[in-house]
Amino acid sequence: MKTALLAGATGLIGGQLLELLLNDDRYTSVIAVSRKPLTVSHSKLRNVVTDSTSLEQHNDQLTADDVFCCLGTTMRQAKTKEAFRQVDFDYPVLLAKLSRKRGAKQYLLVSALGANKSSFIFYNQVKGLTEEAIAYIGFERYHILRPSLLVGPRTEPRAGEDAARWFYRIFGFLIPKKYKAIESRKVAQAMLALAAEEWKGNFIHESGELQNYGI
Repeated sequence: MKTALLAGATGLIGGQLLELLLNDDRYTSVIAVSRKPLTVSHSKLRNVVTDSTSLEQHNDQLTADDVFCCLGTTMRQAKTKEAFRQVDFDYPVLLAKLSRKRGAKQYLLVSALGANKSSFIFYNQVKGLTEEAIAYIGFERYHILRPSLLVGPRTEPRAGEDAARWFYRIFGFLIPKKYKAIESRKVAQAMLALAAEEWKGNFIHESGELQNYGI
């Protein structure tokens, strides 16, 4: 039996992954790290309320076998490059370092299609740098998931997603699988399925592969 550590449980993928983890018999305990208290209640769930600036103060509560990182923001939400980098680089990397020291064997990261540390696009560059930084921390298994445009039940509607749904419904057959919009639940299900694998090493899963996981 295992313990799962989840960061980003209030987000689109993280919220759906939390539900899956709580209903998975392989995990007897689920530790969810969030900035605000979760509204979910479950006998297996332990909610650690903190942010990246005080995460180290909760180090003794971060003992887990598998770490799932679904943290992420947008430049529109973050407003500054510094704030964006804090959420998408500093927090995931710090979580990786602290949990690895506590004995975590596996880290699963939601990154993004096009992640590349050498990219001229700031968003993709930070995602690539995060992927690389965590790769050097030394997990037995490290899975990087790079979904394309995410669609799903967000609390705040996004005009871009509505337009994407319309576009893919009409022209989807012309678009390579790798670039098609992907349901957030597929990504959550992929994370859970990959965590069950016994492979050792670092693995990158592009969006086309993630489309194969059913809803």
